Amino acid sequence: MKNIFGDIFKVVIFGESHGDKVGVVIDGCPVGIDLCEADFDTDIQRRRSGKLGSTPRIEADIPHIVSGVFNGKTNGSPITILFENTNTKSGDYSNLVNHPRPGHADFTAKEKFKGYNDPRGGGHFSGRITLGIVAAGVIAKKIVAPIQIEATLTEVGGSTNIEETIKEAIRRQDSVGGMIACKCTNVPVGLGEPFFGSVESEIAHIMFSIPAIKSIDFGCGREAAKMYGSEHNDMILDASGKTATNNAGGINGGITNGNDITFSVAVKPTASISLPQDTFNFADGKIEPLTIVGRHDACIAVRVPVIVECAAAIVLADLTLKAKAQ
Repeated sequence: MKNIFGDIFKVVIFGESHGDKVGVVIDGCPVGIDLCEADFDTDIQRRRSGKLGSTPRIEADIPHIVSGVFNGKTNGSPITILFENTNTKSGDYSNLVNHPRPGHADFTAKEKFKGYNDPRGGGHFSGRITLGIVAAGVIAKKIVAPIQIEATLTEVGGSTNIEETIKEAIRRQDSVGGMIACKCTNVPVGLGEPFFGSVESEIAHIMFSIPAIKSIDFGCGREAAKMYGSEHNDMILDASGKTATNNAGGINGGITNGNDITFSVAVKPTASISLPQDTFNFADGKIEPLTIVGRHDACIAVRVPVIVECAAAIVLADLTLKAKAQ
């Protein structure tokens, strides 16, 4: 399993949805950064349940820093942050071992790990594990300042009427996906490398590590395929590299050009829905109706913007530290 991301600013996520704890280890963080548990409050609150369309499962999500900080400052050793799981109902998942949910990782996890995986709440495949990404992103945002990162939910189910669309999905006992737009401002020129170290490939890598992300577009994205070069090219306005348009999304040749990094991601509908679904039962070798019980998000996309922000911050922190090392 690969649970580590980054070359200098290294992030390791761990835990299972219904295990004792989930958390993150961050290695390579510069020393002397102010850090305490209260610094995580805002972003953790943005991620947690309670919004329309989110799961009834609500955890306290209180961060416990167990290493890497002394007298309120990062001290150079790996930073370990733990979060307890206290609100679990593991019995809701007992029937999914042999009757896996369509669209979920139940089947692939069992096959990949020969049945030794923890199936409760999706185990290590659960969106619960993104809590560690958010915690690491809070620290990363401190490293990349004055870069600012903002992600917003722009539409749900193809509609900008987000609330009504989510209510309709709940009424239908179904789920719905959404689109999230992210913008990174005050980005310096020169982060990233051509080809395999491009800013696009690094951001795309971590974005697709977030459960339910299905696509990503930088700048004008797939609309570029419909444009002439004269339309797509971003005219340079001054010696700073500022451009009249930003179809490239702030990146040329895999390297930041000083304009805003802009991208959008598509979030699929949550796989766990209340509607009965006909799907294969491995216990008796037949296609049978599956009714999923438990607590699930009707629209997981409402909780994803802060995860996207923090994931982008992790990439930019790693790129920033690599640029300084060079």
